[in-house]
Order: sequence, then C-alpha cells, then structure tokens
Amino acid sequence: MNFYAIRAIYLFEMARTWRTLLQSIVSPVISTSLYFVVFGAAIGSRISEINGISYGAFIVPGLVMLSLLTQSISNASFGIYFPKFVGTIYELLSAPVSYLEIVIAYVGAAASKSIILGVIILATAALFVPLQVQHPVWMLLFLVLTAVTFSLFGFIIGIWARSFEQLQLVPLLIVTPLTFLGGSFYSIDMLPPFWRTVSLFNPVVYLVSGFRWSFFGVSDVNVGISLGMTLMFLAACLAAVWWIFRTGWRIKV
Repeated sequence: MNFYAIRAIYLFEMARTWRTLLQSIVSPVISTSLYFVVFGAAIGSRISEINGISYGAFIVPGLVMLSLLTQSISNASFGIYFPKFVGTIYELLSAPVSYLEIVIAYVGAAASKSIILGVIILATAALFVPLQVQHPVWMLLFLVLTAVTFSLFGFIIGIWARSFEQLQLVPLLIVTPLTFLGGSFYSIDMLPPFWRTVSLFNPVVYLVSGFRWSFFGVSDVNVGISLGMTLMFLAACLAAVWWIFRTGWRIKV
C-alpha cells in the first residue's frame, strides 16, 4: 500500500478545511449552538426532564449526531465531486494509486474533519449544560463508526452526483429529516405506539440511541442493536464503494 499517496491526498483535503475555517468549523458550531439555545429554551422550559435527564443535556448527543451526519456526507461528497467537476479526477485515476488508497484518503479526511467538529460541539455544549460521559470508550466508538460510515455514504453521493445541486439533495431531503425524526430532540418512547413502531424503521434512531446511551446509560433501543445497525450500514457502504470501483460507475463522468 502506498502510504505516501494516502498521506498526500489526506493532507490536501485537511488543508482545505483550514483554508475555509469559517465554513468548515465555525459555521456548523454556531448553527448547532443556535439549535441548542432555541430548543433548550423553547422546549426545555416545558419539558424539564426526560428519563431523569435534564432536557438541555438530553439533546446534546442528538445535536452532535445531526452535525456529524451532515458534515461527514458534505465533506466526503464535495471532496470527491470537485476533482470530477474540474477534471483533475483523470490525473488521480492515472496516478499509481489504487482505488483502496483513494477511498482511505478521502474518507479518512472527511471522517477526521467530522470527528474534530463533533468534539468541538461537545466542548461547546459543556458550556451550557453539565455533561457526564458514562461510557467514554463506547462514545468514541459510535463517534468514529458514524463518521466513517457516513463519510463513505457521502463518497458514494459525490460519485453519483452530476451537479452541485445533487450533492445537497440527499443530505437536505433525506438525512436531515431522518435525523430530526430520529429522536435527536425527544425520546421515541414519548410517541404513540404506532409512530414509535414507524420510528424503528428510521436508521438514525439507532445511531442517536446508541450515542446517547454512551452518555447517560439510557437509550430507546438496545445498545447492541444500535451497534449492529451501524455496522450493517457500514458494510453496505463498503459493498457499494467496492461495486462502484469494480464497474467504474460514474467515476469518470
């Protein structure tokens, strides 16, 4: 494996983050802080606790997941789509770099950005509410798995997209609504039985539930099931990426 090539692509993608610091880091943190202030003030005044946890603290894992999912997809999709847009993808494909090395570099950079952002958001949230992580190893595991999985998903979207509008299509119309309806700001146990059953078909429920369990030891879904669903989605994304490079689907378009 050509580690020099992986390092070069990885550092190039990470450097783009520091060149666009306001857009890459500051903007998502401010947006998440506004979510926290608005939901915490408006709903927190009516709902003091959920499962014995103050509402302000309860929504922190959901807010981190919201940013983690959207930013992982955005970073990875733009990272691979832009070379296609400007035509430099041909230089990358003709270089002595394997497809595996390309995926590791781009997905690794996108996941790294998202993890850094998630840690910053957690630190910011700690300024508003007291946070206690009961299972730090599990918290890091869910954080890394989610970032890598959705960076792979974003990589697939970047290859699929034919325009900048299509890059935003899936995150805005699918991922963000699923996150809002996935228990980010409430417990699905608060829903009527029918809607709770419907919510279990939302894959984001398992991500948010598992991540919240790592903080407070309470969850809407068994943590083992949450981990299993995350690994299943990761495996599906890996299989899709393997098929894309095996067939060459849209890579050179």
